[in-house]
Amino acid sequence: MGMNEKVWASHANPLSGWTRLATAPLWFCALWSVHWIGWWSLITIVPLCLWTWLNPRIFPPPADDRAWMTRGVLGERIFCRRDEFDIPAEHVRFAHILTFFAFISLIGAVWGLLSGRFWPALGGWLLMITFKLWFIDRMAWLYHTMKETGAAVGSIGAAHR
Repeated sequence: MGMNEKVWASHANPLSGWTRLATAPLWFCALWSVHWIGWWSLITIVPLCLWTWLNPRIFPPPADDRAWMTRGVLGERIFCRRDEFDIPAEHVRFAHILTFFAFISLIGAVWGLLSGRFWPALGGWLLMITFKLWFIDRMAWLYHTMKETGAAVGSIGAAHR
């Protein structure tokens, strides 16, 4: 996605996170529509690609970190820069576990989508979203932990102290 610090700050706006999450059912429908309308499904897929790229860039940075989604995105940014921060091992371990299960769920969803099996596709998709939300919750916890210890310094979370 090529997200620099400015884009991450905008993506921390809860409107960015929630509207991005709200596109998940649209993505599923657009991808499944290949089975209904064939290549015409690109009419829905291309705008979703554009929205997915544009979304974290169009919102202003949040005024504070009170929103759960804001804390989750700021925590995710800390996690992405974990070589710069002393992140507690349990947060790293659990994030990797959740990412693994989200990936396995995505494989199930892709298999269902490619093979034309609706219920496995939908089930895998919903599991992937569930694990992603759990990951965001874990990142909100990570952000809180790092902020409490004063470790979230620099451009991450500095405006939200």
